[in-house]
Amino acid sequence: MDQQPNNPLHGVTLAAMLDYLVARLGWERMGREVDILCFTNQPSVTSSLKFLRKVPWARAKVEQLYLRTKARER
Repeated sequence: MDQQPNNPLHGVTLAAMLDYLVARLGWERMGREVDILCFTNQPSVTSSLKFLRKVPWARAKVEQLYLRTKARER
């Protein structure tokens, strides 16, 4: 963690982000916030991970949603 002290996503896996977002927001709200089919049509962590690992713009949106959601908790 010392190598990237200013990166709030350092050490947070994509799976951990999804688990956190599903627990806090639920799939329906996540689908409204980030309009992608893996959140709105039969959502699952497995299918979402496969999609987000292949599509950089979608992953970036999920990362931003994660950061916004974490910031609201503070």
